[in-house]
Amino acid sequence: MAGEIPDLEAQVRTGTGKGAARQARRDGMVPGIVFGGDVDPLPINIPFNKLLTMLRKGRFKATLFNMKVEGHDDVRVICRDVQRHVVKDLPTHVDFMRLKRTTKINLFINVEVTGEDTAPGIKKGGVLTLVRPEVELVVTAADIPDSIVIDVSGLEIGDSLTISDVTLPEGAKPVIDRDFVIAQVSAPSGLASQDDDDDDTAADEVPTSEMGPPDGEQS
Repeated sequence: MAGEIPDLEAQVRTGTGKGAARQARRDGMVPGIVFGGDVDPLPINIPFNKLLTMLRKGRFKATLFNMKVEGHDDVRVICRDVQRHVVKDLPTHVDFMRLKRTTKINLFINVEVTGEDTAPGIKKGGVLTLVRPEVELVVTAADIPDSIVIDVSGLEIGDSLTISDVTLPEGAKPVIDRDFVIAQVSAPSGLASQDDDDDDTAADEVPTSEMGPPDGEQS
């Protein structure tokens, strides 16, 4: 399960509208908004460099933060949107949603693979394909997992592992209501090509007597 919830420090943004947002960017800040939780929206600014560093670490939208704003109670939030410059791809605005501990939210959770060293199919030269590196789950805000773990140690060539084979964290369930594939072990491409060649050879080796007389000849 997720460890300690990281702090995210922000400042109250004075003024609203495009003018205040532009001024924030000139001051090296990224404007944002905190909404939800039956409380009025709170305009905020976040230091550009700190936000960019967190974005580059990855999983920003899947991380629960403890937002600290001077003059306001700490609140748990999750990012719902990051707007970016169309050319520079740098953050220009960020939206956060307030969460209660019991709030249910949809998040993409990373898939962690174990058992690759002992999987018989991989030992025979099979190739493991992670069909879904992330799985979208409905989770509780207080219990967001760092990842879900799949065990491929029993997979042979041609076998696949589906969501029903995975033990999910308590309170979590897939968004997709069907038994979808997460990982599979396929035959190596060389072996697959050889099988195709064998099929072609078998067709070429059909005895002439079974193919009938040549065109224009009567038996």
